[in-house]
Amino acid sequence: MSSLPEGWYKDPADPATQRWWDGEGWLGKAIPADQTPPAGPPPPEEPEPPAAGPSSAPPTDATAAGAPPTDPTAGYAPPTPDAPVAPQPWAPQPWAPQPGWQQPPQAWQPPAPGAVPPPGSVPPAQGWGPPPGWIATPQGWQPPPGWQPPPGWAPAGAFPFPFAAPQVRPHGFALAGLGRRLVARLIDIVVVLILNVIVNGWFAYQWWLEVAPIFRESMENPFGTVDQPSARSDYLVLTMLFVATALWFAYEVPALANSGQTLGKRLMQVKVFRLENTEQIGFGRAFRRWARLGLWTPFWSCYGLGLLLQAIDSLSPVFDPRLRQALHDKTAQTVVVAVPAGYRAVQATDPPGGEK
Repeated sequence: MSSLPEGWYKDPADPATQRWWDGEGWLGKAIPADQTPPAGPPPPEEPEPPAAGPSSAPPTDATAAGAPPTDPTAGYAPPTPDAPVAPQPWAPQPWAPQPGWQQPPQAWQPPAPGAVPPPGSVPPAQGWGPPPGWIATPQGWQPPPGWQPPPGWAPAGAFPFPFAAPQVRPHGFALAGLGRRLVARLIDIVVVLILNVIVNGWFAYQWWLEVAPIFRESMENPFGTVDQPSARSDYLVLTMLFVATALWFAYEVPALANSGQTLGKRLMQVKVFRLENTEQIGFGRAFRRWARLGLWTPFWSCYGLGLLLQAIDSLSPVFDPRLRQALHDKTAQTVVVAVPAGYRAVQATDPPGGEK
């Protein structure tokens, strides 16, 4: 027999209700826990009328012998009034992902009942899931007041100009710096200029013989009328420009096709690679790369139009923060990278280890 006196207590089977405890068991119907109970025990319950029809369940031995039914509350210990009530195992719990659960892709919608996948569709790979540590951002989420991004962080597609994006390393090499590329180009210009002095020297001398009298006359009479240069001087200028273009082509295209480096690039340790692999760029790409820049040289005679277009092309890497490609690099699908001193690409015919 329990030592708990008679009274109204919270029902252990449902803490949200209370029932009358008579010292030995629970009596009457449960009432809400926040309702004021009556002063005494609840009124006796009226027996429910028996259900129509014979019972389908056979009587047990205890029932047949006239024994009272087993008390469903047997085994319950009435709680003390101030004891905390533990949550019941059958109570509703907040939802949480189970082990192995994976977040569905964004904009995923469950298929309609009875839907059949289209022919040729490929089911997602087994074990698909977001990368480790990934957390889906709820729709409409906003950072809390006062939140500041970490140093150097920027959202995708919003990198500040010009080079704040994560640096790409084509084929494992760092991109060549703009200063290093400029010095390499200046070295190549000096080399081509020396070749022009040697090859174009005679044409330059003949041109000077044509324009020298006009130049001296204009210096002696700056406000007077002077003769115009002869047609021969114009032909000599065009001849020198075409010869300079041919010398530039002969200096740069074969060198880039075979090794990806001219003398200036070799001295500055930069190299031209294909975008897709480290094989030699070949004559075709080397010519396309040079032609976008070099074929404008004869148009220097058109009021400097060719020189202006070449200057725009040379400055174009500044506006490509990702790969620093000039317009002639985009035409040939090439990229300029920095290589270590003494670097030599291993060819397919080289023995293991890269030694010949």
